[in-house]
This record gives sequence, structure tokens and C-alpha cells, in this order.
Amino acid sequence: MAGGGGPEGQQEKKAAAEGYAYEKDPRWADYWSNVLIPQQHAGRPDVQRHFQLKFYQRYIDPELDVEPLSKTSSASQPSQPSQPSASTRQRPTGSQARATGSGMPRRPSPASAPSGTLRLDQKSFQFLNNAWVVVMAALAIFPLTPAGLSSRAYRFALLGSVIACAHSLYQQHQRPRTWNMQGLQAWMQSIVPSPDFLSFLFSTIFFSSFVPVRFAVIPVLCRSLEQVATFLRQNFSSTQLFKKYLEQPCVMLLNNMTAVRTMSTNAEIFIGFLLIFLFLTPQRNIVQALIYWQLLKLEYRAPSTSFYHQSTWAKIGSVVNPLIRQYARFLERPLGYARNWFLN
Repeated sequence: MAGGGGPEGQQEKKAAAEGYAYEKDPRWADYWSNVLIPQQHAGRPDVQRHFQLKFYQRYIDPELDVEPLSKTSSASQPSQPSQPSASTRQRPTGSQARATGSGMPRRPSPASAPSGTLRLDQKSFQFLNNAWVVVMAALAIFPLTPAGLSSRAYRFALLGSVIACAHSLYQQHQRPRTWNMQGLQAWMQSIVPSPDFLSFLFSTIFFSSFVPVRFAVIPVLCRSLEQVATFLRQNFSSTQLFKKYLEQPCVMLLNNMTAVRTMSTNAEIFIGFLLIFLFLTPQRNIVQALIYWQLLKLEYRAPSTSFYHQSTWAKIGSVVNPLIRQYARFLERPLGYARNWFLN
């Protein structure tokens, strides 16, 4: 015994711990919400009782001795007469052993691993990648970020977006069924209209450019924010941390996705005009500008982005066309050629 005053003293301490009003202690709710344990075990009374004793030992009486979870749970499990007596003892899972800190040897087997254990599956990898993009993009566009850090964050945000989009495309479309011309053409026709492919092209264009365009992180940030908010609501909506800090921002963001996508579209079109204005500076890149305007043409027709791009171009035309007709009629013909090239 570790300073418990003998078995009788430990029984009195355990009785006091079991009679403690945990529901009235706000620390218990935070403690229980942060316990990493499989969901199918969280509702068991013996598991909850064990962690209540651990809570009492930590915050109320450090001299209380708490038995490992394996002993308390095996005593509360009903025995099975058809099995040997040794088989009724249940070994703790890996997450239970970590939570109790009992120091007992763990022997996990891949076949018997519970479905609620933490693992880096494809969706979790995609979430971590998008979260990385959000952090890097925020650092890149934050005005007070040092120039060196902002430049690196700009590159890391675009690189993370390239990886996230490529991973999402592979998840949805896999590889071409056949590697001949017909198979590649059918595969390309299936992925070209997808928003992930358009975002992949966008991120690749600016990541491969030597001249940074800071506004390029805005569409990347908008896409990753949507992905992160969706993942959090689907997988962490029942956690205390999400309800306290993240639920309202995620709901607000997802309820205003039309405005977010419109802002992303405005940034993409603005970047197109910015690349044209850069022709007058030493930072001009004609090849990048031509490739990017081909991407804008593709986004104007793609089902996932056509609504936002066509609406934005219509608003631009309603403002610019009257001004050109009134003050610069000599620009009507070259702009007409440019409009025909863009729409055809």
C-alpha cells in the first residue's frame, strides 16, 4: 500500500470516492471528455467507475489506491460456464492501458483491434493535410508575418494543396483501368471536371512559379477550410472540445459556403488580371499567364465551378461594358476578340 493507512483505510477512501458527487464537479466533465477510450467501452459501468476513482485520486485524495482496469473489469464480467475459467479474464485494450497508466504489458493483435482505436486512415490523412494547408495559408497572408516565414508558408500551403488534391483524386478515381490511349482518355474525361482536379492545377501553377502571388493562397485556404470543417462536424461533433470552441465557427462557415466560394472565385479572376498587369513589370511570366487563363476557361465550363464563375463574369461585364462604350469605344473590338476566345 502506498500511504493508504492499511486495507481498512483504503476501503474507507474507496467508499468516499464511490459516494462522491461527480456530476456536480465541473472538472469531471472535462476529465471524462478527454479520456481516450473506444466508444463501445465508454458506456460500461465498470469502466466509468474506474475513471471516477482515477479522477478522485488525482484531484481529491492522492493516497487512494486504484486497481488496474483489467482487474476491475474482469470481476464485473459475467462468467461463461462453457469456457475455461482463465478465458473469462479480459485483457485491456491498447487505449485502455494507455488511459489507466497501469504499466501492464500490452499484447495487441491486428485482428482483434477495436474499431474505435485511433489510426491514420485515408480520411484522417486528408484532414491533417488540409489542416496543414489552413495553417500555412493563414501564415502566408497574415500581414505581420516575417517575410521569410511568409514566403516559406506560401510554398508549403501550395504544396500541401497539391498533395491533398492528388490524394483525393486517387481516392475517387484510382488509376486508369488500361494504359492505352482510350483508357487514358476515358480516365481524364472523368477527372477533369472534378473540383479536386481544378484545385490541383491551380496549386501546381503557382507552386511551380518562381514569382510568388500571395492572393493565390485565398482559393486554397477556402477549399481547405471547407474540408476541415466538414471533417470536424462528421467525426468530432460529440466531443466536449469541439462543442465548446469549434462547433459555432464550423456551422457558421458551412452555412455560408456560397459566400466563401464566391470570394474564392473573385480571387481567382483577380489573379488572372493581375498576371496580365505583371506583363508591364520585370516579374512577368507569359507562359504562366496563358496556362492560368486556360484554367479559368475550364472553370467557366466545369459543372462544379461554372455557377460561381459565370455569375462573377456577368457582374464584371455589367460594370465594365457601359464604361467602355462611354469612354473607350476603341477597346470594344479587342475585348470582343478576347471574349470570343474565352467563350469558345
